[in-house]
Amino acid sequence: MAKDLSKALADLKEDEAVAIVKEKLNAGADPMGILNDAGKGMETVGARFSKGEYFIPDLVYSGEILKKINELVKPKLTGGGAAKTGGKVIIGTVAGDIHDIGKDIVVFMLDVSGFEVYDLGVDVPVQKFVDKIKETGAPTVGLSGFLTLAYDSMKQTIDAIKSAGLREKTKIMIGGGQITPEIVKYTGADASGKDAIEGVALARKWASVK
Repeated sequence: MAKDLSKALADLKEDEAVAIVKEKLNAGADPMGILNDAGKGMETVGARFSKGEYFIPDLVYSGEILKKINELVKPKLTGGGAAKTGGKVIIGTVAGDIHDIGKDIVVFMLDVSGFEVYDLGVDVPVQKFVDKIKETGAPTVGLSGFLTLAYDSMKQTIDAIKSAGLREKTKIMIGGGQITPEIVKYTGADASGKDAIEGVALARKWASVK
């Protein structure tokens, strides 16, 4: 069934995906497991877009299906997924990059995991990250980027956060594309997450270290 949900979402079969989610919830399946399966389907959508098999309207439609799944699953999460007890996280796709599938999945998973998420969108200027940290006091920042040019933008963003005197109290994760330990070191980030589950795990870890 798990593969069926991922495939239904990846194939943009809305009615089938929604039916599978309802069936799984009625059978007592783990809500977070369902969201994880949905995330895998969205990753496939992103991969197909990168290969030129899907286009912008397909990305938009997949996002709408994901929202419907979210609406079904959220009430089944502890506290309805509404209690924001995980802490604050700022996230955005760095300047020069407009890919948002990966970012949106992480935002989605952080949200349902109880985090207060500030999604800055795509092609985010360096200063916007700095200003948002000052405004919210968020201790965790996620920088997303799929293109290789994003690595320089990530480095510039982290350098700016450091120059603003905010680096010591801010943990920074990066993700998207082929992030290696070398790129983490190059950008000056604290860690990278290969998927949304790892991103949430890092945010939880850092939230517990005050």
